[in-house]
Amino acid sequence: MRPITERDIRASFVNCSKGEAKRLDVPKDLADLPWEDLDFLGWRDPGAPERAYLVAERESVLVGIALRATSGASRGFTSRSMCSLCLTTHTSGGVALMTARRTGEAGRQGNSVGQYLCTDLACSLYARGKKKAAGGAAIDESLTPEEKVARTQANLHSFLDNVIG
Repeated sequence: MRPITERDIRASFVNCSKGEAKRLDVPKDLADLPWEDLDFLGWRDPGAPERAYLVAERESVLVGIALRATSGASRGFTSRSMCSLCLTTHTSGGVALMTARRTGEAGRQGNSVGQYLCTDLACSLYARGKKKAAGGAAIDESLTPEEKVARTQANLHSFLDNVIG
């Protein structure tokens, strides 16, 4: 992903109002992020843990979506959940159902799309092997890191397409 600015981020949101986009908390460390290892920028709102945001390039255009994370009870340490984007397995609350209001009339009518995502939204780093999931071993796959990245990108684009309609 190419480096982006706070202005780029705020202008990219497609499923919330301009006022909501103006008020959201943008990460303060944008200059320090490993942009070359990111397929998307994802973060949780430190002031409202149920809010999360994702910004990605889709056909050379930045697309930002506001997400709501479920606050369901954390599962036990031995129970595993899998992220729908990067297919990383996590224990103890490392995956959450996150929903995004759809764009357009469907979103105004209350329709949303949900996916199980890594709670830290670090899918790009998990797919590249730059970050390891806490509490367990990775699933043994025969895919190369490049193939895992391509799969993560395809899953991300499918999710964005479902939100955008």
